[in-house]
Amino acid sequence: MTDRKKIKHPEDRESEFKEVYKAWGSAEAGVVKSFLESHGISCLFKGMVVQSVHPFTMDGLGEIKILVSEKDQALAEELLKSRQEE
Repeated sequence: MTDRKKIKHPEDRESEFKEVYKAWGSAEAGVVKSFLESHGISCLFKGMVVQSVHPFTMDGLGEIKILVSEKDQALAEELLKSRQEE
């Protein structure tokens, strides 16, 4: 009998990441991503609509969620909070 590696379901992988910001377009999301990455925090985008196909925002359709790993969540939230206070 061979050992099988447990394959994670996409929802399981997603639970390892936490949302730290909601952007209302790819430009804003790109700025936030660059800001976080300049502090050593990798992030992912999650959205409902591909911006290049439907370049508009309406009723949350253009919303882009920015996710970071659980271990980076507190630092990312602190950095984003300090950025908003400037």
